[in-house]
This record gives sequence, structure tokens and C-alpha cells, in this order.
Amino acid sequence: MLACGISQVRIAIPDLEEFLQKVHQISSRRGTHVIFFNAQHMAGRAHAESALRHAFRALEQETMISNRVEMEALLYAAGSRQIVQGMKFGLQPGENAAYLCICPDDGPTRKDIMEFCDPAENEDWEVIPPEKSAHLCTLFSITPQEVEVVGRGRLPELVLERVALLEVYR
Repeated sequence: MLACGISQVRIAIPDLEEFLQKVHQISSRRGTHVIFFNAQHMAGRAHAESALRHAFRALEQETMISNRVEMEALLYAAGSRQIVQGMKFGLQPGENAAYLCICPDDGPTRKDIMEFCDPAENEDWEVIPPEKSAHLCTLFSITPQEVEVVGRGRLPELVLERVALLEVYR
């Protein structure tokens, strides 16, 4: 797998299509893949890392569901084969908190993309408050019984399990 750089960013997007075109131009020019994961739906950095690992493995093995590795990563993040579900895990119009992933990690690409973003590395996104915990359980169909068995602190592991299961259910 490519070594990807992952950063926490905040970004305001008035026109999503225009923004994604700019990102695509930068990534094409630099020969990189740029993927934004909506932090609202993510169970921490490990969730982003896992989605990237599975997506690039599918690319290498020529088993991707989608046409682009960027979309494939969103599908893995969502634990779903449905493009509509995967798109929810990307950027949305308006204010976004996101994991910015650049594969392979590339300083010039990061510099160009960060012109549109505010760094958020000083924010602790690994802590999952109760309302986000409930949201993640709904998104990933995690039952209260599952959480009770493993403990609330291991919710990210249950999410990562759902991500990995997408590979099994292909």
C-alpha cells in the first residue's frame, strides 16, 4: 500500500462540485490520490487508515467495486457496497471536519490542498462522545448488545470490523 499522509482539517465548501474539481486537478497534476473522510461518520484515524488500506489492496488486486480508488476508500469507510452510502462519508456542502488523506504523502500536494483548509490537528477526534457513539451505532448497525459485550470504549473496533467485513461480502 502507498504511504498515505493523514491530517485533520476543517473546511467550508460553498460549492461541492467546484471544490472537488479543484482537488482533482491538484491530485492529477501531482500524481496523487486525495481523499477526504467526513469526520462526523468516522471512528477515529484508525478508521481512515483501515479504509485506505482496504481500498488500495482492492486496487492492487483489481477487485474494486468502483472505478476510482477515492470512491473505493469511501465505500470501505462506510462498510457498504452502495455508492450513495459511500458518498455520505465524503465531504458535504457547508462546514466540514474531515480527515485529509494524500496518497502517496506529498508535500506539494498538501501545500496546495491546505490553501482551502484549516488545520485541526490540535483537536482530539479520537474521543467519541455519547451522541457520536449513538450515530456510529446507527450508521454501522451495531446493536446495544454488541456494545455491552465489548464495552463502549471498544466501539471503534466494532466499526473497523464492519469495514473489514465489506471485503468478505464482495
